[in-house]
Amino acid sequence: MENSKYLIIYNDIVDKIEKGEYEANAKLPSENELMQIYDVSRDTIRKALLHLEQNGYIQKIKGKGSFVLDINKFDFQVSGLISFKELASKMAGSVETIVEELEVIKPDKYLQKQLQIGEEDAVWKIVRSRKINGKRIILDKDFILKSVVDGFTKEICQNSIYEYIENVLGLKISFAKKEIVVKSATDEDKKYLDLDGFAVVVVVKNYVYLDDMTLFQYTESRHRPDKFKFIDFARRHK
Repeated sequence: MENSKYLIIYNDIVDKIEKGEYEANAKLPSENELMQIYDVSRDTIRKALLHLEQNGYIQKIKGKGSFVLDINKFDFQVSGLISFKELASKMAGSVETIVEELEVIKPDKYLQKQLQIGEEDAVWKIVRSRKINGKRIILDKDFILKSVVDGFTKEICQNSIYEYIENVLGLKISFAKKEIVVKSATDEDKKYLDLDGFAVVVVVKNYVYLDDMTLFQYTESRHRPDKFKFIDFARRHK
């Protein structure tokens, strides 16, 4: 009976969050208050809160309590090869791209491995933060072979790199290999993103190829974890 009680409490709080009775960033009642509201033990309340945290509805902050997360997430297609400008056109609310860094660099060992190049190959480093509804929640780090794509300016990077590559340079972007990992937030993430207390970011790594099979771009798209859901479509073939 006690086990079913925590699920009843969990479902009731989820319902209140989804209906907006508990708004994003609001603090939930304390454990003691919830014990009185639902007339159950502390252990039952803690089970319900743990379940809420594991399923992305709340964040527990030691010494402060439980806070409601924003459950309105933006769709980001894992399988598609789409520019942020194209993605932003489908979003409601204000969207802004901020070019944080734009320079030509010599690749370190890590970049040499990712792009399969030598230390003598020049690489464009483009770092852009994406602000959605006033919050910087994506950090895109692009590394592009200068021998393949050249002529980047701040204005081009603010608008669309892919639009420039395809429409101005006449190159054809064909496909990308992707990898998704969760990593601890770096000092760079903390500098350029509004993390609001989150200690991790979701990193989508892209290896992007032209139609002649040239690997020309390595990208790390670093996302605040509460704001995005990653979607895909799969069909089973028999």
